[in-house]
Parts: sequence; structure tokens; C-alpha cells
Amino acid sequence: MKVIISGYGKMGHMIEKELKARGIELVEASEDITATKPEVARECVCIDFTTPDAIRANYKFIAENFKAAVIGTTGWHDIENDVKNAFEDAGTPMIYASNFSLGVNALEAAVKKVGQMLKGNGYTPSIEEIHHIHKLDAPSGTAITIGKIIEESLGVNPEITSVREGEVPGIHTVTLDSSVDKITLRHEAYSREGLAKGAVVAALMTEGLKGVHEFSELL
Repeated sequence: MKVIISGYGKMGHMIEKELKARGIELVEASEDITATKPEVARECVCIDFTTPDAIRANYKFIAENFKAAVIGTTGWHDIENDVKNAFEDAGTPMIYASNFSLGVNALEAAVKKVGQMLKGNGYTPSIEEIHHIHKLDAPSGTAITIGKIIEESLGVNPEITSVREGEVPGIHTVTLDSSVDKITLRHEAYSREGLAKGAVVAALMTEGLKGVHEFSELL
């Protein structure tokens, strides 16, 4: 497998480190993915961790030119159908997630199960997400995803609170409060390394894959 990284910031460097650790070839790390030659792109999986504006501008190029794509950028949920359709129409497999951390995906699975168990029993859900001051979208894509899971499983739309402070990699806390008790589920990332590991795991999953999939579906 060959990989091209779209977005060469902190996440891009961590993904590069993870690729090297696994012996996976990194063809290039690009700040402008649309400058990639189509004949090169066709042999590569694109791992994209950029910005909401960048993915809006670039998703069609990625879908039409790359062998496959892993999209870790958040903040594009309002054009989700357009992005999915672009990859489906191009026949390019794509794996996306609001958070590629294996731990966060475990949290989401736990939230779904707890919500199903408590549905109709008077629990009020809420979500708090804390991230570094450089994060451009709020609420986080992870918080939005967890909110959808709660709404579907518990039948109640949770309030989401976003906090931006320091260099916090990411903390997501889910609270379900009732008149008799309170349940708290929490995930704290120590660094962005977990996102990089999950993104590379997803890139490996694209081999032989067809269609568009959320990472959690494939775990």
C-alpha cells in the first residue's frame, strides 16, 4: 500500500511516524492535494486531516483521482451527502470518522448500549467536549456523532457544551442524569497519536473495500 497525506500539520507528522513504524510507503505529504499528479494518485490511499474549508474544496478531486481515501477532517457534516455521493459515483472507497481513535469508537459503542438500556426511563443526556484553542470547529465532530448516537438510542437530543483551552488533545464527557442517579462516560486523549494509529488502521482496511463506510462500522 502507498499513502499520500493531505495536510502536513501536527496530525500529518504523526501519521507519517505511524506509517514508518508499520513499514508503509509514504509517497508524499502535501499541503495542496490537488497538485498531486493523477497517475500518482491512482496508486495511493489519501489520508486527509486538513480543515473544513480544505475538504470542501478538495473532496471531489480526491474522490475522482485516488485509489481510496481516509477522511479524518471534521466540520463538513452539512455536506455529508454530497461528499458520500462523490465517492460513490467515482467508485472510490472511502472511510470517514469524526474521530479515528479506537478508544473514542469504544466510547461511542458504550454510549449506544447505555442509551438503549435507559430509553424511556427519565434520563437527560448532555455532552461536554474540550479541545485545544487551535481547533476550528465547535462542537467537535466527535461530539456531534455522539449526540446523534444518543438521540437514536435514548430518544433524547443532548445539549453539547464546547470548551477551547490550552493544548488539550481532546476530552469528551457524556452525562446521563436522572432523579435517582447519574451515569458518566468519559474519554480523554493523551495526544493525537491515537488518531494517527486509527487512521492508518483505516487505510489498511481500504484494500479490497467498496463503497463509503464510517470507521465504527468496520471495527
